[in-house]
Amino acid sequence: MTALLFSGRGRKATVRALGEYHLTSRGDQVQATGPTGQTRALSHMEFLQVFGSYTLSSPEPTGRMTDLGPLFAEGVGTSNQQ
Repeated sequence: MTALLFSGRGRKATVRALGEYHLTSRGDQVQATGPTGQTRALSHMEFLQVFGSYTLSSPEPTGRMTDLGPLFAEGVGTSNQQ
C-alpha cells in the first residue's frame, strides 16, 4: 500500500505520497515494512497510532511468499498415533 497524506481544502488541497508499505497480518499484530526496508511488528493500537492520520491506497498483492512456518509448526515432528 502507499501511505497518502491529504492536507488543505479546495484549490489548496494537496496529496503527498509518503512511501510504499508492505503489510502482513500475523496473529494479533501487523508486520509493516516501510520504504527504508525497516520492519516493525505493531499491535492494533500501535498501527492506528502510526498510520491513523494517513489514507492508504488500495492493497495490491505482491506475489511474494511469506513465512508460513508458524501455521504448520504444530504438526511438524508429531505423530497421530494413539
